[in-house]
Amino acid sequence: DVGKKAGRVNRIFKTTQKVYQKAIELDSDIYHLHDPELIPIGLKLKKIGKKVIFDVHENIALQILDKEYIPKTLRKLISKIYRWYEVKSLKKFDTLILAEHSYKNYYKELNNKIEIILNMPDVKPLEQFVSEKRDKNEIFYIGGISNDRGFKVTVEALKLLKNKSIDFFMHYIGPYSIDLINSINLDEIENNIKLYGRMSLYEGLEYSRNAKVGLSILKPIGNYTSSYSTKVFEYMTLGLPVITSNFQLYKDVVEKYKCGICVDPLNPKEIADAIEYIMTHPLEAKKMGENGKKAVIQKYNWSIEEEKLFSVYKWLSQ
Repeated sequence: DVGKKAGRVNRIFKTTQKVYQKAIELDSDIYHLHDPELIPIGLKLKKIGKKVIFDVHENIALQILDKEYIPKTLRKLISKIYRWYEVKSLKKFDTLILAEHSYKNYYKELNNKIEIILNMPDVKPLEQFVSEKRDKNEIFYIGGISNDRGFKVTVEALKLLKNKSIDFFMHYIGPYSIDLINSINLDEIENNIKLYGRMSLYEGLEYSRNAKVGLSILKPIGNYTSSYSTKVFEYMTLGLPVITSNFQLYKDVVEKYKCGICVDPLNPKEIADAIEYIMTHPLEAKKMGENGKKAVIQKYNWSIEEEKLFSVYKWLSQ
């Protein structure tokens, strides 16, 4: 509907104007922006002499190619237009922060000052969810729920477990669409799963306390193969063995630190076998959990990344 789209554009424009006015009122030494829709605000702030950081959380141009709500015939064109706009705009910022190492190939020519700061978990608040028991055959997932993020294939894996008379219960924490749920037959496992909908991180993590497995099954598309899923490291922080996609990015973590199992994200049997293995090998599962916690404490945590962020602020303040 053209009228609805025009109304949405108008609301975005008004919101952007309000954000810019608020930014001016703050009169900050440094402005740190994250979202693509804030790029125009950053450019305006640069024009009045402010120092501005743009934080690239996602490779938007690449993501556009897999957005289902955009007609396939338009995706390449929109992706190219966004990429052109991004290249033109981000050269003008004082610093770019990249949330993934893989993004550097896309952005290294745009700015002389680039820092890679990974989105890693803050360990301290998550310690309350570490459990030594984990004596129930529960499986845990938190995050957006979609087929690209493994919903259909994990449902098929759970059906395979059900057919083998393996007792389990699956917690799905996160937003989902009714159309998605209606498109998949859940009758066979309706008593073995629960979809809770959107929750805050800490509210959702309450349901991880008895779980034996943390799932993060992403399809091998676009940005997913080269970007870390923060939930993998959150599971590791909790001492949860991880089952995730067998992308090299994840294998370099999960297999190196022996904190879970990497699987073919398109193969329900492989996923089911990995879940069954962890559930039926408690000593190995416990060791996986311990290894994951150790890896996070040593390397994959926000305290380390935060130091890099503060060094950027210090450099810009000079």
